[in-house]
Amino acid sequence: MESFNTTATYEPARERRPQFWRLAMRCAQIAGTVDVIFFFLFLALGSPILAWVNVVSVAMYTGAYYALKYHKNKIAVVLIWAEVLIHAALGIILIGWGSGFHYYLLMFIPAICVSASRRWAVYALLGLWGYYIALDVLMWFIEPLQPIPQTALHIVHLFNLSVVFAMFSYLSSYYLRMVVSAQRKLREMATTDSLTGLSNRRHMTYLAEKELARFQRSGHPVGFLLLDVDHFKSINDAYGHETGDRVLSCVADVIRKELRAQDLVGRWGGEEFLAILPDTDSGKAQASAERVRNAFLAKDWKAIIGGEVDITVSIGVSELRPDEDLSTAVSRADAALYRGKTSGRNRVELETV
Repeated sequence: MESFNTTATYEPARERRPQFWRLAMRCAQIAGTVDVIFFFLFLALGSPILAWVNVVSVAMYTGAYYALKYHKNKIAVVLIWAEVLIHAALGIILIGWGSGFHYYLLMFIPAICVSASRRWAVYALLGLWGYYIALDVLMWFIEPLQPIPQTALHIVHLFNLSVVFAMFSYLSSYYLRMVVSAQRKLREMATTDSLTGLSNRRHMTYLAEKELARFQRSGHPVGFLLLDVDHFKSINDAYGHETGDRVLSCVADVIRKELRAQDLVGRWGGEEFLAILPDTDSGKAQASAERVRNAFLAKDWKAIIGGEVDITVSIGVSELRPDEDLSTAVSRADAALYRGKTSGRNRVELETV
């Protein structure tokens, strides 16, 4: 009988929540399994009507499972709501409020809040509350129609309480993972360039400030590489922006591969990339820049672009100086990069003293 994680609200964004509907499929499977257990339990406790009600419940959950599998989500929602509402009412009316069947209605609350729009959530929660109260009040005035022995009633109550407790724990764990995953994705979106997978300019600035603070404490050298793809506009013009995006993605891969794991690399803007090299003086930074430049010359760009074009980069190199801020160090790398551009491109230029 178990109410699990889905709602009857009309969810316009349901197709954009595949995880939620996959969870609903798993819950339908679990619910059907529990109803099979209920069938044998109620036969043993002498309540054949409720036993055979669970056969219908298994059929409804089976239908809901396959409806979800084939993306008939509204049908699945109707089946699950109908099963839980009717099954809860029958269980309570037949053997009493003490059976604990009303607990399953409460499991709709988190599902409604997660899956429904605000307006539909309010309507659904009010309707669920009214139904719950109506069943409670009804049992003030009538006796159970098919009472079972008190010991058996306690067994059913403990079984229902245990199942609902387990399912609430499972769903709470799922919702927690969903929130943590959403937070991680938001953090990645805020710090990562979507095209290249590198840190974006804002995050690179944050990382650089941390590295500068470390430099000020330890005095260890910090090198900067400012890289720019040569003639990138002509690549976009000749082959299109989609090809240009592929080139930038490959550029990022080359830079990542040639630098160390501890080096910080980010997309600084357009076709420009910034690398921060901890514990690296200007001489070592220049050697790293040459290694990156040569890697571009060795790469087979024809397979990526589809034309006879070689991709080269110009790189400006600077080293952080005492009592210097980030913008000044990057500006000196930018000035060196500009000299490389004006001197013919495909060059590594070291900052001037």
